[in-house]
Order: sequence, then structure tokens, then C-alpha cells
Amino acid sequence: MASSSVEPVFELHPGDVPVLISLPHVGTVVPPEIAADWTDEARTLPDTDWHLGELYAFARQLDVGILQARLSRYVVDVNRPPDDLPLYHGKHYTELCPTRMFTGEPIYCEGKTPDAMEIARRRAHYWQPYHDALEQELTRLQARHGYVILWEGHSIKSRLPWLFEGTLPDFNLGTASGASCAPELRQALCAALAAQKELTYVADDRFKGGYITRHYGRPEQGRHAVQLEMAWSCYMRDEAPPYRIDPERAGRLLPILEKLIITALAWSPS
Repeated sequence: MASSSVEPVFELHPGDVPVLISLPHVGTVVPPEIAADWTDEARTLPDTDWHLGELYAFARQLDVGILQARLSRYVVDVNRPPDDLPLYHGKHYTELCPTRMFTGEPIYCEGKTPDAMEIARRRAHYWQPYHDALEQELTRLQARHGYVILWEGHSIKSRLPWLFEGTLPDFNLGTASGASCAPELRQALCAALAAQKELTYVADDRFKGGYITRHYGRPEQGRHAVQLEMAWSCYMRDEAPPYRIDPERAGRLLPILEKLIITALAWSPS
């Protein structure tokens, strides 16, 4: 498959504090030759992390860096391992180059799924640059501060029977069951979530952190990573197209989200 120009594949707003926010699933750019192989439903990009760039915009005022993908996760999922091994064994999952939406319905028209060569091309041209930028920023910030916290921001529809049972809590903190960050940082974030009564939360339940959190979270090396998966219902009244932010719900959400980032900024290794 010929490659069209989609440069750059990410946007980086550098910061100077020891927290970096990564938003790997906010992208909506799709090369037209790839979209041509998709179903009509897939072309609407229903599994995008809608509005997260806007919701996290406050962090730039705190000098927090933000790295966000421009390409849709349906083109390549930069939060999946390059070897495409499943993150959650025994559960439905989507791949490095996803073939199914979160409903379980196919992304590609029959006979159009990418072959191994095409997957390798997307990994090299789209997946790798995001991770190169992520590694470069983490290295820069850690050299400046002695440690760094990688904050993975995600959002998802609150009910997706193909992926999980029931209704998802509002906040889903993931630390790879405590392996991706210092226990004191996890405790501080859980305490901040427990202190508010507006929204529900769990830690290391259905979502324990994707590839980025698990791979880059190396607390013994001064790199701490956490993932926050938010239910769309935190900031949408109708979790359906056109995926509009509800001002009342977003107004309730933002102070809590800001408190979490400020908590991360206030923490430092002992």
C-alpha cells in the first residue's frame, strides 16, 4: 500500500516540570487509502478519545508537557506493544492495527485487513515516531529533574459489553497493579480520588494501564507511569455522535482532573 503524507504523526507541546501527559488515542487523521478499506461505521472513528486535548488544556498553564497522536488509533494503536501481544489475557482486545471496533464489529471491509507487511510499515512510519518523541521527552525531563512522571490520558464509552461487563466507573486509575510507579505516588492519587464525592473511581481494576504505562513505568529507574481512563459520561450527556461536551458535566470533572495533575506535580521521590 502506498503511503500518503500524514506528517507530523504527533503534536508535542513541551513543558519543563517533571510530568508529561501522553494522549495516544485523540487522533482523527486517517490516510485516505487506508480509510478506503474501512466500513462506513469505522470511518466515523467511534472509539476516539474525544475532547481529551481540550479537557487537559489546563495542564499547559502548569508548564506540563503534552504529547498527543494525530493519527486515529484505527490506523495504528501507539498504546499497543510492537509485537502485538495482548495486554489482557482471556479478554477481547484490539490489536496494534485494530481489526475490530469496541463493539466487536469489523473495521475493515471483507478481505481488506492489513497484512504483515502493511502492519510493519505502519509500525515503522506511524508507531515508532510517537515512541521516539515520548522517549526523548522523558529522557529530557528526567535529566532535568532526576525523575519523571508519565501520565497516560484516556477516555472510553461507559458501557461496552464486548470489552467489559456492566458500567465502567468514572475514573479508572491504572498502575500495572502497582508496578509502574512508586507506591507513594499511587497512594497520593488514590487519596485525591477518594477525597472527592462527585465521581466514582477504581484503581487497577479492568484497566491496569496499556503498553505505554507498562513499558515506560520503571520506578526503580526514576520513571513513574500512571494511566487514567475516564468514562465519556464524565463529560458527555449523550455518549453518541456528535460526541458533544456537556458543559455541566465537564464543569464537575475539570476541578477533579486538575487536582489529580497537581497531586502528581506535588509528589516527588523521597
